[in-house]
Amino acid sequence: MCLILVAWRVHPDYPLVLAANRDEFRRRPTAAAHWWSDRPQVLAGRDLEAGGTWLGITRAGQIAALTNYRDPTRVKPNAPSRGGLVLQMLEANVPIEERLAQLRGVSARYAEFSLLCSDGTQLGVYESVPGAGRTLGPGIYGLSNDLLDTPWPKVQRAKSQLAAALAALPDQARLLELLRDDQTAADEHLPRTGVSLEWERLLSSAFIRGADYGTLSSSVLCVDAHGGVEFNEWTWAADGACAGTVGYRFQIPCTPSQRP
Repeated sequence: MCLILVAWRVHPDYPLVLAANRDEFRRRPTAAAHWWSDRPQVLAGRDLEAGGTWLGITRAGQIAALTNYRDPTRVKPNAPSRGGLVLQMLEANVPIEERLAQLRGVSARYAEFSLLCSDGTQLGVYESVPGAGRTLGPGIYGLSNDLLDTPWPKVQRAKSQLAAALAALPDQARLLELLRDDQTAADEHLPRTGVSLEWERLLSSAFIRGADYGTLSSSVLCVDAHGGVEFNEWTWAADGACAGTVGYRFQIPCTPSQRP
């Protein structure tokens, strides 16, 4: 992913709302979100090149999502795919604090990343650049290709739009609208991450329109107060037109201690 927005225990009826865009080179083969045949508990899109994923949820309500950290000086060409870390967090049957500790133990093997994970009772973030993880309190969070809540223009703009979109739930149209926002930032507000100015401009919008690189899919995941899950994903063509949609609804088998 390159933009993840999370409203955690903010809405009275939806303790977790997640809206995200996956940006990638268009030549990289990808499968849309589906229940995996080799991991029947996992609902996620799939990177058909390395086999991992960028965002997923399990039938038990485990959630994980990852963004890369953009800094050309930190590239590790022979590192394993970070998509495998998302699967590890989805399948880990331990408290969030222990998952964050697991990531701290292995993160040096990978190119830099930030990863959000939740078991329905806690939300945590691990950031490999400082090498630290923490649990998060109720609030609205934004993550792009830096640390959590780094005030890049698209993160700030999307967070403000998310606050308004929550009022429209269960209608997800406003959430999709904010993910489709292709407004670029003015040059004076662009981050400086080590890529060219042309790339900084291209990457500054929530929805990226590029011939070879851009937003390939948008996902909206809502978990209601009774454990009901609605997960919708839209796939986008190079011209920004919708190339496909998938949607899933299921019930998490909550125990009383897991309810909000």
